[in-house]
This record gives sequence, structure tokens and C-alpha cells, in this order.
Amino acid sequence: MSVLEMKVPSPGESITEVEIATWLVKDGDYVEKDQPIAEVDSDKATLELPAEESGVITLKAEEGDVVQVGQVVCLIDRDAAKPAGSAAPAAEAPKQEEAPKAAEPVKQEAPKPAAATQTYATGAPSPAAKKILDEKGIDASQVSGSGRDGRISKSDAELAAVPAMGGNSLTATGSRSTTTTKLSVLRRKIAQRLVSVKNETAMLTTFNEVDMSEIFRLRKQYKEEFAQKHGVGLGFMSFFTKAVTRALQLYPDVNASIDGDFKVNYDFCDISIAVSGPKGLMVPVLRNAENMSFNSVEANIKDLAIKVRDGKITVDEMTGGTFTITNGGTFGSMLSTPIINPPQSAILGMHNIIQRPVAVDGQVVIRPMMYVAMSYDHRIIDGKESVGFLVAVKEAIDNPVEILMGGDERKGLGL
Repeated sequence: MSVLEMKVPSPGESITEVEIATWLVKDGDYVEKDQPIAEVDSDKATLELPAEESGVITLKAEEGDVVQVGQVVCLIDRDAAKPAGSAAPAAEAPKQEEAPKAAEPVKQEAPKPAAATQTYATGAPSPAAKKILDEKGIDASQVSGSGRDGRISKSDAELAAVPAMGGNSLTATGSRSTTTTKLSVLRRKIAQRLVSVKNETAMLTTFNEVDMSEIFRLRKQYKEEFAQKHGVGLGFMSFFTKAVTRALQLYPDVNASIDGDFKVNYDFCDISIAVSGPKGLMVPVLRNAENMSFNSVEANIKDLAIKVRDGKITVDEMTGGTFTITNGGTFGSMLSTPIINPPQSAILGMHNIIQRPVAVDGQVVIRPMMYVAMSYDHRIIDGKESVGFLVAVKEAIDNPVEILMGGDERKGLGL
């Protein structure tokens, strides 16, 4: 018998372990070469694990197991014949039926010792709670426990006793159950990184507001022509990305990071764009965004966003980045203080657009306004640079034709 040991491949540099999120096949299934057999979570992304050969698979790890890179997670019998039609499932059916039958005596006997030896940790009432329930004639099985493992506390019993006594209960009478779910490797890593940012950086946030009138006009005027020529929509992110890359070149300390006792400045602008996906917030990177046109930015963001939402994004596509843009406005956020994406030193937060009265040339007019916020590491970026950077972004958004398009809007949009 020729058996292949499938080991966990390295998803990327510095990643030493992954978590088996989901097996896409069952033990004993016949798999084809390159067929996705599992989804694994690393601390950066969710990746598919394809079968290296065709054959019958034997699983060596359970869902939720954390396994090391290089560890064997399944075996594939390459000599096994591929089942024809439904022959293979039919042959396996008796085995699947026999297992529950063998287990039935155990299941029938299990409740007996449980009833005799039920403990406080298995959902039974505490001694104080049991006394109250017995006094009021309340069955413990009818009370939802709020303690660990569903245990019934004294307060649970007291709440249950109020309706039984004919009193007026101000408490809810519906379900009070809880669900405990283990955090994925990705979510645990995100939590760890966010806490480390708060503890290890001198984070501060500065705010401003931008007038979206000109961008609204450009999008309305050129939306269809832009989409016909470039195959992508003209969104807000291209304007903000271009505004940010310009501001980073004007204020290079914002485009830097700390490495021990050294400051590292980058002569390129790799912009991380926060994208919400099924597994949480991902930050794919636009490489050398300072050299991209409006349509190139839109096309790259669209491609990366699709990969995130389909779970196809790679670690390499999310590695690096010198500055991050996040748009909480898509979810309705009016104002927030975004958290720095380490090892970067700053992040720009966009928010929702509200029609507000503003003073323009001494007159009150209604304009589409957006609050913007930049959080930065004060260890490396001074207040002068942070405020100047955000003002530069504001200038570019308020007047995109002159500042971002050289005065020619059609040429600037590649039309």
C-alpha cells in the first residue's frame, strides 16, 4: 500500500502553526488531486488545503486542533481504487449503522449514574439554589442556569421563584442560555495585536472634516464613461488613496516605522486597505500605490476585496504595508479612533457622509461632509506632522481636480 503523509505547508514567513477550521471531506472519502480537503486558519488568513494526490483519505486531526507547520494532518492511500457510482457509499452504510447500535447500551445506562452523582458543575443547582427551588416546588429542569456549564445559582433560583409566588417579576421570561465558541487563530491574533498596540505605542488621534462635493460631482459626471472604459466603478477609495500617497510624500515621517532604537523610512507607499470578510477584518496591500492611476487603484481594490470575501486572499497579499486606510462609514460610523496596524505608525479612518450646513464664503450652504480621523504613534510622528498630513488629505479631497488631477479631470481619470 502506497500511503502519502500530507503535512501542513508553510502559509508564509513567521507562521509556525495553523488551526484546522473545517474539514471539507470525511474520513474514508476518496479525494482527487488538488481537491480542497480542509480550510485552515493562520494568524493572518484562512487558506484552503488541497489534496496532494488522489486516493482514500484518513484524517489525523480534528476540527479546532492547532497543528504545527510540517505536522502530518492526514494520510492518502494512493493505491485505493476510485469508487464507481454509489457502490462505495453503499458498502460503507452498514458500518455507519453498526456504530450507533454498539453505542446504544452505553447511552441507555449513562443517565442512571448521572442522576445519582449529578454535581454542581454539570448544570445542577447549587445547595442554596436547591433549597429555594425545593421550598417553592419548582423543578430544577425548568430553570435556565446562568453560571458556568449552565449551573443554577442562588440568584437564578430567586428569579424563578418570583413568578411562582405570584409576584410581579421585572425580569425576562424567555431563554437565558449562553453559547461559548472558541476564537479562531486569526481572531486571537488580531486581539493580541490590538492589545499590544494600545500597550506598546503612544497612540493619539487627530480629526478633521472633508467636503465631498467635488468628488460627488466627478462621480456623477463620469461614472458611466469611467466604467465603460476601465471596467470598474469610480468609488471613493481611489480619491482617498491618491490623497494619502500625496500626503505621505509631503510628510515622510508618517510613512515610517520603529525598529527598536531605529526609525525606518520607506520611499514607497504600500497602502493597506481594510476589507471586511467572513473571517473578520483583513488588510490586503496595494503595492506602490503612489504610481497607480485612479482606475488601477479601483481595479486592485476590487480584486483584493473579492479575494477576501471568497477566502482566497494569500498571506503575501496582506504582508507589509506602510499606511492603512479603513472605512467605517460603510457601516454607518460617524466618528471613531482607528487603531494602528502594527508595525505601521499611522492609520486613516473614513466615516459616513452626512448632508450638513456649513459656512462657505460667508453663506450657509448644505454640503456632503465626512469626518476623517488619523491615529498615529506619537513616538515617531509629532503633532505638526500628523496635523499637516491630515490637512493635506483634506485639501486633496476638497479640491481633487487641481491637486490630484493637475487641473484636467478627464485626463486625470484616464478618459
